Amino acid sequence: MPVRRAPQAVVIGDAVAPPRLERLAAQLGARLAQLGFTVVTGGGGGVMAAACRGARRAGGHTVGILPSSQAEDANPWCEVVVPTGLGHARNAITALAGDVVIAVGGGAGTLSELAFAWMHGRPILLLAGSGGWADQLAGRAIDARRSAVIETCADLDACEAALRRLVLRPARRPTHR
Repeated sequence: MPVRRAPQAVVIGDAVAPPRLERLAAQLGARLAQLGFTVVTGGGGGVMAAACRGARRAGGHTVGILPSSQAEDANPWCEVVVPTGLGHARNAITALAGDVVIAVGGGAGTLSELAFAWMHGRPILLLAGSGGWADQLAGRAIDARRSAVIETCADLDACEAALRRLVLRPARRPTHR
């Protein structure tokens, strides 16, 4: 019998974020947990810590993929910690650890994670109005390797609808002949 796993959503964004983005990331983390997603982040502060906090407070599971080799560098909301010792190269692992990648704001690290997700065909959702690369790449393609553009979500309800369509599709029933 095949093993079923929970879907995984990577939440990326600024390691130092203003309170407005931290609130949004915490609400996103809670919504993801309520939908049954495991929340994966880079394990740091800001958006990453807020998304993990929201998920854990909502009863969900969290994973932090750290750039350092020290587990204690993770934010306190990470349930599972993966110290990589890879520095910024860990962004490739983070981007590929999810069934979907969701950006809240973001600087250079977020941009690299978005590029890895794009190159490997992961669905990408951006939260509109969160600033940084999330706003700059809204509705655009990073390059010509994919025909679609990056999907922008106006709010958390739109994000949930996109997650249901992209990741949580109902299983097909077998047809009997």
